[in-house]
Amino acid sequence: MSTSGYVPPGWPEVVHPPGSVDWELTATAYLLDCCPPDFRGYPVLRRHPVVLARFAVQFVDGQYSSAQAGLAGSRVSLSRYVSAEVLQSAAEAWLEQTARLARTRRAVALVEEALRGKVFVRRL
Repeated sequence: MSTSGYVPPGWPEVVHPPGSVDWELTATAYLLDCCPPDFRGYPVLRRHPVVLARFAVQFVDGQYSSAQAGLAGSRVSLSRYVSAEVLQSAAEAWLEQTARLARTRRAVALVEEALRGKVFVRRL
């Protein structure tokens, strides 16, 4: 991977820095991996990375919101059916997913910003 440009913390490792060789190809591949498989069937998303980025941001944001709601409601919806230990394990799984989705949400947003022309500058 080329390291010709600065990328901020949270930038996905598999995406080359903006301005480097094939960076938009790596961004497109990453964004498609963050979306449902059927998104690959839309030529507009494969041909226009900035459009794909907007779709990916919305999709990941929806997943993140859903994970938060799942965590919030799991105890109420499951307490009659499983033990306290199982509820705790379920809550931990939701917390892990929420944390993963928060990282993905940041990464996708950074890629979208770069595709829209933002230049990232290292702060001293």
